[in-house]
Amino acid sequence: MILLDRKQLLNGNSFILGVSGSGKSFTAKQEISSIMLKEKDADIIIIDPENEFAGLVKELGGELVEISSTSKNHINAMDMNKFYGDNANPIVLKSEFVLSLCEQLMGKALEPQQRSIIDRCTANVYKKYQDNDYEGEPPTLKDFREELLKQNEKEAKDVALAIELFSNGSLNTFAKQTNVNIHNRLVCYNILELKKQLQPIAMLVILDSIFNRITANRQKGRSTYIYIDEIYLLFQYEYSANFLFTLWKRVRKYGACCTGITQNVEDLLRSDLARTMLANSELIIMLNQASTDRAELAKLLNISDQQLSFITNVEAGHGLLKIGNSLIPFVNKFPKDTELYKLMTTKLNEII
Repeated sequence: MILLDRKQLLNGNSFILGVSGSGKSFTAKQEISSIMLKEKDADIIIIDPENEFAGLVKELGGELVEISSTSKNHINAMDMNKFYGDNANPIVLKSEFVLSLCEQLMGKALEPQQRSIIDRCTANVYKKYQDNDYEGEPPTLKDFREELLKQNEKEAKDVALAIELFSNGSLNTFAKQTNVNIHNRLVCYNILELKKQLQPIAMLVILDSIFNRITANRQKGRSTYIYIDEIYLLFQYEYSANFLFTLWKRVRKYGACCTGITQNVEDLLRSDLARTMLANSELIIMLNQASTDRAELAKLLNISDQQLSFITNVEAGHGLLKIGNSLIPFVNKFPKDTELYKLMTTKLNEII
C-alpha cells in the first residue's frame, strides 16, 4: 500500500497522465471518493468535459452543473465574495478578471481608453454590493453593460455593443444570477454540451468561480481539491491558460490542491505554461504512455529507461508515481465486485 498526504508536499498540485483506457479517470475518482469519505473539512470541484464523473457525483450527493448555451443552469460571471481580493480590495482583482473577460468577448486586445472605462464601470457596478457588505445579489454582466451605456465616451458604447450578445443576447448564460448550489461539498461543472463559441468564456468564468470558492474556503479553514479533466483544452485559449497558470502557483497558500488529467500529453507539452506547471507539480501519476509522450516525459522529469518500462505497454492501473524527487512504480487493483468500482469504471460493460 502506498499512502500520501498531498498537503504535506511542497505543493499539493498533481497531474494524472495516460493513454485512453489506462485508468486516468478511475484514479481521479478513487481519490475523490476517498476525500469525500474521510476529509470532512474538504470540498471538491471538478471540470468534466466528457461527462465521466456525473454518476459518481450524483451518488455522493454532489451538485452537477450543466454548462451550455441552452442549459437551465447558470453561473453569474460577476459573482464575488468579500475574500476574493486576498486581504485587499476585491474590486482590484475582479477588475483584472473583467478586463480579461471583455477582451475574450471582443476577440481583440483592449485599447487603453477602453481598459480605463471598464475598470471604472467595474468599480461603479459593485459599489452597492460592497456597501451592503457583499450580501444580497451581486451585479451581472447585464448590469455591467448598462453601466457602460451610462458613460459619455464613445469607447464605452463600443464595448457595450461588443458584449451585448453575451449579456443580453442569445449567449447570455453567464449574465444571469447563479441558480445552482455551488456551495455543495462536491461540485462538478459538466461542459460536454458547450459549443466552441462559448468555450473560452466558459473556461474563464468557471475558473473564476473556483477561485471564489477557494478564497472563501480559506477563511473557513476548509481545503479545496480541484480536478480538471482533459486539461489541455484550457491551454487552447490564452486567457484561461494564464488564469490557470496563476491559480496553479497561488492555490497552496489557500489550502487548495489542483489536479490536471489528460491523455494528450504531447499537446499539453506544446504550451510553455503547461510544461512549467507539470515540472513544478510535486505529484505526477503516470499510467500507460504513448511512445512520443514517454520520450517527452523522460526528458522533462529525468526518468531512466528502466523506470520507463513501468509506463510502457502496461495494463490499466499500472504505472509510475513521481512524488517530489522520488519515482515509485505501482499497481492499483481495485475490487471489481463493489458498487464503488461500478461507479468509477468507464468500461461500458461495467458501468451501472
